[in-house]
Amino acid sequence: MTFADDEARRAYFTDKLREKLCDPEFRKIEGFPLGTDEDILALSDPPYYTACPNPFLEEFMRVYGKPYDPSEAYSKEPFAADVSEGKNDPIYNAHSYHTKVPHKAIMRYILHYTQPGDVILDGFCGTGMTGVAAQLCANPDPAFKAKIEQEWQEAGWGMPSWGARRAILGDLSPAATFIAYNYNTPVDSSTFELDARQLFADFEHKYGWMYTTRHSDGRTGKINFTVWSEVFTCPECSSDVVYYDVAVEKETFRVLDTFECTHCHAKLGKKSLNRVHEIFFDQPISDFHKLVRYKPVLINYQVGSVRAEKVPDAQDLEVIQRIQEYQIEGWFPVQEMPDGERKGKDGYHLKGITHLHHFYFRRALIAYAHLWGQVQDKSAFMRFFVQGNCLGFTKMNRYQPIQYGRTGGSQVNRYFSGTLFVGSLISEVSPAYAMTNKMGRLSKIRLPFTKRNAIVTCQSTTRLAQIPDSVCDYVFVDPPFGNSLHYSELNFFWEAWLNILTNRLPEAVMDKGRQRTLMDYQHLMALAFQELYRVLKPSRWITVEFHNSSNGVWNAIQEAIQRAGFVVADVRTLDKQQETYKQSIQKLVKQDLVISAYKPNDGLEQRFKINAGSLDGAWDFVHTHLRQLPVFVEMADQRAEIINERQNYLLFDRMVAFHVQRGVAVPLSASEFYAGLAQRFPERDGMYFLPEQVAEYERKRLNVRAMQQLEIYVMNEASAIQWIKQQLHNKPQTTAELTPLFMRELNAWPKHERLLELRTLLEENFLAYSGSMPVPAQIVAWMRRSSDLRDVIADEVANGRAAEENGTLTTTNARLITVARDRWYVPDPNRALDLEQLRTRSLLKEFATYLEGSRRLKQFRSEAIKAGFKQAWNTKNYETIVQVAERLPESVVQEDPDLLMYYDNASLRVG
Repeated sequence: MTFADDEARRAYFTDKLREKLCDPEFRKIEGFPLGTDEDILALSDPPYYTACPNPFLEEFMRVYGKPYDPSEAYSKEPFAADVSEGKNDPIYNAHSYHTKVPHKAIMRYILHYTQPGDVILDGFCGTGMTGVAAQLCANPDPAFKAKIEQEWQEAGWGMPSWGARRAILGDLSPAATFIAYNYNTPVDSSTFELDARQLFADFEHKYGWMYTTRHSDGRTGKINFTVWSEVFTCPECSSDVVYYDVAVEKETFRVLDTFECTHCHAKLGKKSLNRVHEIFFDQPISDFHKLVRYKPVLINYQVGSVRAEKVPDAQDLEVIQRIQEYQIEGWFPVQEMPDGERKGKDGYHLKGITHLHHFYFRRALIAYAHLWGQVQDKSAFMRFFVQGNCLGFTKMNRYQPIQYGRTGGSQVNRYFSGTLFVGSLISEVSPAYAMTNKMGRLSKIRLPFTKRNAIVTCQSTTRLAQIPDSVCDYVFVDPPFGNSLHYSELNFFWEAWLNILTNRLPEAVMDKGRQRTLMDYQHLMALAFQELYRVLKPSRWITVEFHNSSNGVWNAIQEAIQRAGFVVADVRTLDKQQETYKQSIQKLVKQDLVISAYKPNDGLEQRFKINAGSLDGAWDFVHTHLRQLPVFVEMADQRAEIINERQNYLLFDRMVAFHVQRGVAVPLSASEFYAGLAQRFPERDGMYFLPEQVAEYERKRLNVRAMQQLEIYVMNEASAIQWIKQQLHNKPQTTAELTPLFMRELNAWPKHERLLELRTLLEENFLAYSGSMPVPAQIVAWMRRSSDLRDVIADEVANGRAAEENGTLTTTNARLITVARDRWYVPDPNRALDLEQLRTRSLLKEFATYLEGSRRLKQFRSEAIKAGFKQAWNTKNYETIVQVAERLPESVVQEDPDLLMYYDNASLRVG
């Protein structure tokens, strides 16, 4: 469609959107935000962005989406490289949203998985960096383009296909979608800068008096920021104690842990002080209210080119008093803070804060209300600019005294992303100080975008009805982190000013304040991934960027991905190179994890329906899965990476998950699987390949100097077995040799897990040479790696005193027998199968004891639980799985991916 100008286009589609808003069924779409029709229409720019579910999305897909064509050739390995991209890009820093993935990092994935014109979906878009990345593939930064092309050539991938991709950006939050829209829309930088400077000039004309102070020589200075200090009382003498006066060392700008009361000289610490409150009539809520008392203690200002500081004088205090009595002319939201974990955890309620306007000193509220009101009839980007500075005007903007310059002074004003904490030293900034630098940065950003390349919708990803099945070419998502960030609480500041709030019902978050558990989070994430699975084309990929230090949340997200039908093929790291506030305070893992998973093609799914539960179905899955895995990964130090997903135990886990998630009995035990794997697929360096992949692996293997050594941490029985297997792989050992090594590995053994003796683990899973039979091939191979034993073997064989058959050695040589006796070794697949059958019987016998009674199980053997769950699953005895799982500690089920998988899927069938 064509229009005379942009305003005509907007008017036409606004009328269409208004019609949709009158439809009651339209408002029932999951995640429909909380706001009036007029506020939604005012914020929207249809058809490209609507501050509600986008009714034009279906048309967008009809025009730009390409229906799935099974005959279209598509074959991609997962993007098997760790990515590191910094956060200091001007685009990244254009808005202060809590979390963002650098767009240059996302571009690497998009270039790998897609072609120009493909449609990419991000259902948890946040600031819309996926859309930025998709569009910048057409006009990348020259240095970045050269870097990517060099990386591709060195990896043997040829050249990337540069060109714009189209993006669907969705989020539950109106604030997030508004930011995403602005990031993905063309901007006239020169017009923006003119409008911004006019905004500052108009403010200065009307409210400049609020930010002036007198210099020592009588000249008028412009205030940069005013420091406010919390006022306490001394527990000894009950006198007022101004925190800044006693706790900040003025010469070094260091905050002291202990200090003296200025009145009685008692030794104090911050925790021993008592807060002082002041009661006032709060006109916006028409009631008396009590807030913690703050006092202005320092003014940082500018006189010409000179920056100076002073203690507020009588004239400054007079201006502040005048401001306190000044009637606020602009509109501001009078909203009670929402219930949630941040409400109690961050402690702002301890300062008396109950409503959003309590987060602002009166001068800051007057200023921001005026600025916000002035941009309502301006461009969306002007609102984006003012909105991006919202948090900096609040009491969350801390004052951190740090010395700067040769003449001294103080300085850093900042609020921390992801928290609503209000400190004892607050920096109240002026608009010019807070916003001028950002205006300069925004005016220099060049985003060569077109509106038609991105479409933004505000709704829950648990239901994307506007998108047909199997039409998206790639999915990149950075989903909520469980309990790490509570987006609807954190976004409340921006959304209250937009006057459109998040519909919190489908918000995927753990939240004690709203009784949202890990299982609630997992359930909503599973629904979202099911929708992403539905709209993604078969054989295509989803990349899930994820950050959380909790094993339970990590398992929950993986289980949600697999329950949707995706098959995980790789896990990597994405290093943003800069700690967040959460990481620095809580010492969380610094690097984000990146999960690569694929939607199985229709051929596999159709064949599996026919062969479900059979050996043919299991091996067909493995064959297909191996084709999806990277063949070779070279590390930066010329070492080759052991590809975890190609190891036998992880291939077994993926096969089991594929069956369980589809409600099918698992046809193979672990040992049967390992034996069949060795028979069907070639093995190299402990990894399994398709026959046609081996040549490529061996060719690239010649060009590296070594293989990566994997570290296995003993944290339970399963990892203990893997650790022992690693120890015995190259050197069969005696119990005496293994014991001290094993004992050093037990520091992380969980309390709920029954600790097994090393000998029990060895007897159930490995074999030892007794001396009365031919020396096993595994021990002979080890002895041949020893020069002196190798010579003894050769001499014995040459003189007919020893014989070799299939690698085993029959000998009477006392030295060889003595060296080999009592050494444990990894059995061959046939012997391993015998051992597993014996071990399984023992585990099931123990599992039977757990069925007795109804008391909670405090200490148990997890491997016995898993063996019992597997048997119950295969016999469709789902009730037993649920009953036993609910008697286990909740954290144990959540943090063990196998227990969680069986419990989760059994619950669906019982419930």
